[in-house]
Amino acid sequence: MQMPQDGAILLSMVNMKLRDGVSSPEELCEQLGWDVSELYKRLGALGCTYDEEKNRFA
Repeated sequence: MQMPQDGAILLSMVNMKLRDGVSSPEELCEQLGWDVSELYKRLGALGCTYDEEKNRFA
């Protein structure tokens, strides 16, 4: 699956998957065939950081 180009859709999708049982961004990227560093870069460009305690990007 290709990573969504729209940042808001990407953020929403990632947080939904994390909320619904995926344990980490690394696991999510492994499942979807995404590059984890690209995920952090794209969400970082939106001003988002990963909160490990809450298992979500904000």
